[in-house]
Amino acid sequence: MTAGRPAVRLMVFLSEDDHIGHRSVAGMLLERAREAGLAGATIWRGIEGFGASGRVRAARLPDLARGLPLVLEVIDDEGSITAFLPIVHELGVGSLVTTEVVHMSRPPTPVA
Repeated sequence: MTAGRPAVRLMVFLSEDDHIGHRSVAGMLLERAREAGLAGATIWRGIEGFGASGRVRAARLPDLARGLPLVLEVIDDEGSITAFLPIVHELGVGSLVTTEVVHMSRPPTPVA
């Protein structure tokens, strides 16, 4: 994508506890994003957070450090993100999903 062009950031808010069978929903979404040819995706692990339940989960409490928050972040053009949303809704049932317009830029690569 050309520097300075508008793009869309997709964020899917999950938990480490979110699984389908024995597979992580975040990992499955990351794999499907790669298969869909999206520009890139990252899974971020939160150290503390809460969701709709209101229950705080924190890495600082080792005995309770289960189900930490995860966020899948994908940035690509609007058409690619829109085409990927049905997969997110299929796999990420109950997850909070946000999209927002962003502007991408990348510094030029230095010539060696």
